[in-house]
Amino acid sequence: MIGQLRSVVIDCPDPLALARFYAALLGLEVSSVEDDWVVVCSTDRRTRLAFQLAPDLQPPQWPDPARPQQFHLDVAVADPVRAHEQVLALGATALPGRGEDFQVYADPVGHPFCLVWNPDPLRIQIPDPAADDA
Repeated sequence: MIGQLRSVVIDCPDPLALARFYAALLGLEVSSVEDDWVVVCSTDRRTRLAFQLAPDLQPPQWPDPARPQQFHLDVAVADPVRAHEQVLALGATALPGRGEDFQVYADPVGHPFCLVWNPDPLRIQIPDPAADDA
């Protein structure tokens, strides 16, 4: 092993705003704030995300291959219906793209992420964003 992963770094036009979104989504704390760099981590400091200023960011347009997602986070949830409501309240947008055990969203800047869960089709009834276009 050469090293260990320290951070996943996400480019964005407003690091503090996006850091607060992910802190609320993942139960993390904002631990370091600079003008162009904000870090959130778990209380034990083992989980860490950093947000870097990129004022000219061209966000991905899921699922358009001309502006691909670049990366995404899978966020495990116990109650996908409740989690769906909570991420929308935080400012996420539900995107087309779902399966038996996941739903795709965009954070407030446009980066895709997924809520993932153990499938139970009798219990899970998250509204399908594609159905709204019909």
